[in-house]
Amino acid sequence: MYMNGDMLLVILIIIGLIGRSPIITTAACLLLAIKLIGLDRYFPTMERRGLELGLLFLTIGVLIPFASDRISMKDILYVFTTWPGIIALVGGAIATYMNGKGLELLKVDPQLIVGLVLGSIFGILFMRGIPVGPLMAAGITAFLLKIAYFIADKLH
Repeated sequence: MYMNGDMLLVILIIIGLIGRSPIITTAACLLLAIKLIGLDRYFPTMERRGLELGLLFLTIGVLIPFASDRISMKDILYVFTTWPGIIALVGGAIATYMNGKGLELLKVDPQLIVGLVLGSIFGILFMRGIPVGPLMAAGITAFLLKIAYFIADKLH
C-alpha cells in the first residue's frame, strides 16, 4: 500500500496536534508548505544538511551558558571532583560513542530510519519524550541489536 507524502504529513500534523507535540506539528507543517509551494527540490539538500544544522543549533543552545558567563571555574571543577560530575562526563562520553555507532548503523542499514522516526513519534506522543535526532535513536538501536544478536547466537 502506498500513501501520498502530503497525506502522511497531514496525518503527522494531526498526530502532533492530538499529542500536543509542537515540534512534530511544526516540522510537518513546514515540510508540507515547502512541498506545496514547489520548493521540494531542496529536500535532498535539507535531508543531507538538516541533521548538521539541527546539531549545530542544539550545540549552540547547550554552549550558551559558557558564552554568557553563567558557567564559572567552580562549576567546571565540580565536574571533575564530584561523583555526579564524573558520572556526567562518563554519560556524555558514552552518548557520543553511541551516536557514532548509530551513524555507522544508518550508513549500513538506512531503511531503519523509518522505524527510528516512527519510534521517535511514538516516544514524543505517548512518553512525553523530546526528539534530539536520529543519531541517539540509532545508537540505542545499534546497542539493542548487538544484545539481540548476542542472545540469538547463544540460543543457537
